[in-house]
Amino acid sequence: MCGIAGIARLGSRTLGAGTDAVLDRLADILDHRGPDEREILRDDAVGLVFTRLALVNPEDGSQPLVSDDGSLVLVANGEVYNHRELAASLPGGVRMKTGSDCEVLLHLYREHGLDFLRDVRGMFALILWDRARNQLVLARDRFGIKPLYYHRDDARIVLSSEIKGLFADPATPRRFDWEGALATPLLASAATFNDAPVCTWFEGVELVPAATIEHIDLADGRTTRHRYWELPNDADEGADAEEFIGRYGELLEQSVQECVTADTELGLFLSGGIDSSAVLALAGDKRAGMHTFTALTGGTFDNGDAEHAAWIARELGVPNHQVLFPPDHVPTPDEWLRLLWLTETPMCGPEVYYKHELHRFAREARPGLRGMLLGAASDEFNGGYARDMGARDWPSFMGVLSLLDRGTRLARRPAARHWWAQEPYFVSEKAVDGLEPDGDRIYRAYLDSEYRQIQQYNVWHEDRTAAGSGIEARVPFLDHRLVELCARVPERLRPELLWDKRILRQAVGRRLPKRIAERPKVPFFYGDGTYHSYRMLVRLMRADSGALVERALAAPGAADFIDGDRVRAHLAGIGEGRTDSPSVEMLMRVLNMGLLAELAVHAPRLEDRSAGPVLQEITGGAPVSGAVTDLPELPGERVPAFAENVLLLTDPAGSDWYLVKDGEIEFVLRTGSPTLEVLRAVDGKSPLADLLAPVGEEGEQEARTDVGNLLDLGFLAWAG
Repeated sequence: MCGIAGIARLGSRTLGAGTDAVLDRLADILDHRGPDEREILRDDAVGLVFTRLALVNPEDGSQPLVSDDGSLVLVANGEVYNHRELAASLPGGVRMKTGSDCEVLLHLYREHGLDFLRDVRGMFALILWDRARNQLVLARDRFGIKPLYYHRDDARIVLSSEIKGLFADPATPRRFDWEGALATPLLASAATFNDAPVCTWFEGVELVPAATIEHIDLADGRTTRHRYWELPNDADEGADAEEFIGRYGELLEQSVQECVTADTELGLFLSGGIDSSAVLALAGDKRAGMHTFTALTGGTFDNGDAEHAAWIARELGVPNHQVLFPPDHVPTPDEWLRLLWLTETPMCGPEVYYKHELHRFAREARPGLRGMLLGAASDEFNGGYARDMGARDWPSFMGVLSLLDRGTRLARRPAARHWWAQEPYFVSEKAVDGLEPDGDRIYRAYLDSEYRQIQQYNVWHEDRTAAGSGIEARVPFLDHRLVELCARVPERLRPELLWDKRILRQAVGRRLPKRIAERPKVPFFYGDGTYHSYRMLVRLMRADSGALVERALAAPGAADFIDGDRVRAHLAGIGEGRTDSPSVEMLMRVLNMGLLAELAVHAPRLEDRSAGPVLQEITGGAPVSGAVTDLPELPGERVPAFAENVLLLTDPAGSDWYLVKDGEIEFVLRTGSPTLEVLRAVDGKSPLADLLAPVGEEGEQEARTDVGNLLDLGFLAWAG
């Protein structure tokens, strides 16, 4: 990971006298992305900036890279994993001058023109200056893992790896895009597919789309776009399930092996789930000396992530650092503002904060560490979110997707929405826009939606949280060959391969203990223990007499888009106990919009703001439960009972159980869970200790935690 930036004049103009100062400011702003080295090139109509984080060939990988005849100049951010294979495919007379993995891109462009990225595997953003043709070529990898933004007018274009870099040029607007943000379905957690283009959140700021090459003629500013990759729409009908599983395993291992190639130390974020554990297992002998890092929060304690991460690390023989987030830990308003400005997105929330703090700890604990392996972006294409969406099986998952599909189509035809405002529905699905119900079309719309969500949220925050500590995030599951394979699973095999990540579980089942390979998916942030994170947000918003709230409400444009009275009233009404209400996170997003509007005007320097003290890991057999949660001890002699408005119900087959409150299903309980076993025994007469005894020591902590939550939420009460 590095920082790249530049400024170019349009219309045969040369760079002005103030350009040197702008280029210097760009280098300063992007220094955290590349603290090892910086270079600035200024020539005629183009100036380029490169700040380097050296992972591959630290002694011989400087940029800008220049062709032998000086006609091509390149700055690139990221990694070309198959650079040796690509170099071997070039004509015999071509010789690499440096050890940079990105140098091959210059030669590919010379050989293939705008088709030069067709066979490239990796994550990258690049600015290529074709001096002979007086053109700029801008491009990003297939998933937008590495960022590239720009602002342009009739006289010039300014480019940067991060949006804040664009503000080094006084001509770039400094206004938050309220209209664009409010029209972004993902920000509002809308019950639709994500069919909108990626939002940059700021007026006048554009991005180079993923899987796209932009070609700008500096003489007249004329711009063309060439998309070099798309999610495939064709199914591989000739392969059976075993072939898909075998190919998936082979491709994933190849991807992991490419991602663990570096000349500096790499670490791994280990969640205790199958995704990051598979990456660790497939690293093979490359994991020798690799350190792993786990967030130890109230949530990861409750859902078992932290425990399973420590266990698999021991099994595979690697150190595991459990970074402790105490129950009373809350970032200060100033620390939050710094994180928000680092990430440049109103979607900044608890998950982003946890990962940012993990990176900070990792860099302090291991000063030589420059890269971090992630298990991210596995779920999106292999069926990982099906259960999270409330589905019990593949048909019910497709039912959920059908509802999202209809909501997406209705958003395009708002006049028809009132026909589906409430059940029963008497108007056909075809009436929305002429499309018949089609399971294959709906599933592919879902994949397109996940593809956009990855760009808008996942890779965006993974890039920034790592970059803030001078670390490069590597994502093996975003090898385009893996994604293409999953997208080509035919409709007849999807229930077998893409329900509950079966394709992944089967592919790595021989490489992982069954305890991990078959462990049910639990979200890193959402799910059990979410209330710990929401309580942190509430305390943050209330800190210093609501300082963040008032700053957000006073920001430029906020009065026109935020109802300040409702914000204050809602925040005042949230209790200090457990709250799992998503409204807490939505409120934080609204405030983030206002805070970003203020930050854009002043564009502070990251180095002028403190991120606070680095968190510590828990060591030496410390009492984990008391360290991460402030749940009161539950007296074993007391008798729990269901509240009057609560029922525990099951379906006729007894395969699913539901906690129903006031006639609404609130929780689905998995068969065989210790919590369900305890709840089925609740009779209003038996003391808690007797109810917990049958689940054994292993299940008691999970059941005890859930009983405490249900007591706090009013589903259970103490008898008498």
